Formats: sequence, C-alpha cells, structure tokens
Amino acid sequence: MIKDFLTNPAAIEEKSMQIIEEFLGKRVFPPGEGTVIRRIIHSTADFDYADLTIFSPGALEAAQEALLSGKCRIVTDTQMIVAGVNKAVLASLGGSIECFVGSESVREMAAAAGITRSMANIRYAARESGSGEIYIIGNAPTALLEILNLADEDRLNPSLIIGVPVGFVGAAESKEELLERNIPFISTRGRKGGSTVAVAILNAILYMLQEKAGQR
Repeated sequence: MIKDFLTNPAAIEEKSMQIIEEFLGKRVFPPGEGTVIRRIIHSTADFDYADLTIFSPGALEAAQEALLSGKCRIVTDTQMIVAGVNKAVLASLGGSIECFVGSESVREMAAAAGITRSMANIRYAARESGSGEIYIIGNAPTALLEILNLADEDRLNPSLIIGVPVGFVGAAESKEELLERNIPFISTRGRKGGSTVAVAILNAILYMLQEKAGQR
C-alpha cells in the first residue's frame, strides 16, 4: 500500500502550484497572464507553455467584460471543453457554453457542404451570433479558420477567441492567421494546444473573476 500520498484536492493543488513556482523561478509575467499560464502548466505539466502562450493587448480585459455582461455565450469545438469548464462559476455570471458538433443538423450541413463538422459547428452557431461572445477552439484548426473567415465577412464579431488547436496539420498555421486579426485572442504558438489547454485558460479567467467577487 502506498503511504504518505496526497489525497486532499486542495492540498494537491497547493503542492502542484508550489512545484510550478519552483520551476518558474524568478520569471515575471504581466498581471493576469501569469495566472493563466500557471493554470495551463498545472493542467498539462508542460512548462513550454510559459513561452508558447500569447495574449493580444487587452485580451483578458475583453474576456472579463464579456463574462461580466451577464449573458455571455461561449461556443466551442469539443464536448470535452464543455465538460471541463467550471459551469457553476460560469452560470453564476449568467453565461452559457455550447457545442453543436454532435447534432444532426450540423452533420447534415457538413455533408452537404463537404466540410468538417467542426466548421459546420461554427457556421451553425453563427446563425444566432450576437455581441459579447467568446469562441474557444481546442482541437480543430478548421474551426478556428472558419471563425476567422466569418469574422472577415462580418458574420461574427467575437469579444474574444481562445484559439489553441493542437496537431500537425493546420494547427500552427491557423493560429498564425489568428495573430493577424484585430480580434482579442489568447493562443499558443506552434503545434501544441488542445482541449485541456483551452479549458485551463477559460477556468483561470473564471476563477480570477470569482476571486474578485470574493467568492473563492
């Protein structure tokens, strides 16, 4: 039997954060950005994200403004992200999170247009697009590119894009396209990313808002 093994969730997180601080040493990040980066590292055990994670000017402020609007709609490309987000905190802010990839309407749209379901998911979501929305992409580069295309056509106007698709085909390129747009974003350079990273970014922002409200 393994002894002296941490089993208390709060103690595990506290110890993890201590280890992260030891590895980061004297590195200093802009206010708020360090919190997000530490949450990503905590979720992935990958210190490369200290250098790979990038924020557009005002990205965190845009995210917080959208979430504090009381009606923030979040659209994402995977059910993994929906499952991982702290929906209790999100609901306390009046927000919602949606993914339509598994719906029959999206399947039919993708088949008819000859596109990925991830792209069709974004097109489907755009039908009811409004202000103050956040789009989170953790898996599909095609979904991120579709967001950018629709934004170029003034069919979407996201308050923030969290664009961290992972992979070898199109992931790095789609994120470089994101950097060229005048849309607030949080992203990661290169091939690394994924749903776990996307969830970590959003949860970090939610927890920051929770702490400001004195709820955590």
